[in-house]
Amino acid sequence: MIKRIIFWGATGQAKVLHEFIRGIRYNLVAIFDNNPDVKSPFPNVPIYYGIDGFKAWQKKQGNLKIACLVAIGGAKGQARLEMQNFLENNHIDPVIAIHPTAFVASDAQLSKGCQILAHATVCTQVKLGKACIINTNAIVDHESVLGNGVHIAPGATLAGGVSIGDNSLIGVGAVVLPRINIGRNVIVGAGAVVTRNIPDEKVVFGVPARIQFDNIHV
Repeated sequence: MIKRIIFWGATGQAKVLHEFIRGIRYNLVAIFDNNPDVKSPFPNVPIYYGIDGFKAWQKKQGNLKIACLVAIGGAKGQARLEMQNFLENNHIDPVIAIHPTAFVASDAQLSKGCQILAHATVCTQVKLGKACIINTNAIVDHESVLGNGVHIAPGATLAGGVSIGDNSLIGVGAVVLPRINIGRNVIVGAGAVVTRNIPDEKVVFGVPARIQFDNIHV
């Protein structure tokens, strides 16, 4: 049975998700964005703007059951999580999207709204909070625990037993060594190698990764 789904977000992350959702039996029926200058990237899929646009659209749907994914990537984990909570509170059900080429261990625990993209790996006893993105070719190794709204960017690797706080971003190609704890609202730069624990709300980069400044955009 093909299920109806909407996206909130109409740029790059939406395009990545759209590439495979039909293969997991979802039909994209509408897309939403807060930016009225953004156009729908998909032929025949209408776009609506902001909360008012969403409410007007939802009113026309009656009691139809509709799923959702929040297509907001980058270091915007808090925004992704807040929008997912808004949709869920308005009776739109966040789903888990797993690309057919990804590997997810049978005992991994994935929460609502997680997005596991092409060739990503989620290993045994991993726990993912709500609205996490495990991007293309990223690896989350055994027993790692990710908070809500975490984004593991393409090609990044978390070795075993890593802990990451809410809304943090691990940049493209970064490596986090085993049993490292990374706090909330942390940005780890592309290509960094994290060898020690990182406190909340910091920006780190380099090899080895060092704290460069506070993440003031939280």
